[in-house]
Amino acid sequence: MPLLTKAAADPAAPVTKTGPDGPPGDGRRPRRPLGRHNLHGWLFSTPFLVLFAVFMAFPIVATLLMSFTDFGARHVTRPLEAEFVGLENYTKLFEDDRFLKALFNTAYFVVVGVPLTILLGLLVAILLNNGIDRARTFFRVGFYAPVVTAVVAVAVVWRFVLDPSDGLIAGLAAELGMTAPDFLGSETWAMPSLIAMAVWRNLGTVMVLFIAGLQAIPADVREAARLDGAGAWQEMRRITVPLLRPTMLYATVITTIGYLNVFEEPFVMTQGGPSDATLTVSLDMYREGFNFFHMGYASAMAYVLFVVIMGITVLQLRLLKDNTR
Repeated sequence: MPLLTKAAADPAAPVTKTGPDGPPGDGRRPRRPLGRHNLHGWLFSTPFLVLFAVFMAFPIVATLLMSFTDFGARHVTRPLEAEFVGLENYTKLFEDDRFLKALFNTAYFVVVGVPLTILLGLLVAILLNNGIDRARTFFRVGFYAPVVTAVVAVAVVWRFVLDPSDGLIAGLAAELGMTAPDFLGSETWAMPSLIAMAVWRNLGTVMVLFIAGLQAIPADVREAARLDGAGAWQEMRRITVPLLRPTMLYATVITTIGYLNVFEEPFVMTQGGPSDATLTVSLDMYREGFNFFHMGYASAMAYVLFVVIMGITVLQLRLLKDNTR
């Protein structure tokens, strides 16, 4: 007759666990102190933390402090001699006609550029995902190429296209017996020209996001809609757009942030002209900080722009987040 175990012989006897929750000495590996794991994690994170503190955290805090001072070129070697001026830089901003013009131009750039980029990106993504069967990869690479192209190369191409005398558009207009306007030299056409350039450059990023979102939509949902008699427009309105709302929210937020920070297009193409028609907040900030060395004033501009970006981003998330659930 086999011997009974202690638990079988005496059911009331306590059973000693030998698993991971058992007491020490029961055969499992000893649990390491939590502090040692934390120490190892901090040691591995130290290079990143040092770089972040030196090149990110410290400049952010220093810029915030500078925005309350009259920091200028003379204070670069003696920063502690900068005089504290409180909110004077911030109050001057909203009395500065040039800054208000730059703020208006930036808003114009965003209000027109963001919807165009999102709508055209969605349209191109739908065509490349469904409407084009041959050379699909070629078209995707072609639309995405401007994203990874240097802004100087893009500026050269667009200057040639928009040149009023020898440009591509001027040549086509001459063939039709018309005269092309001076796009970059006209206060009326300069900003729309920069918006067209920005949309062309950023279309590829939005397109890639929407293609990923379209491919994540289950095929059986589309098939069920077609079996119920839904046409192409109804499928787009009832199926595609609602299921793309999370992607649309992300694309809208990052595009808006990028356009609020617009700098390269006006800096390379127009230098803010003509007559400040393409001057943006970022370009004005650059001028004040690095051309005129009003670094405290430029720092105040940076934080006003930061507050605007934060406010618009929170507003977008509040308005669109409920629709993405």
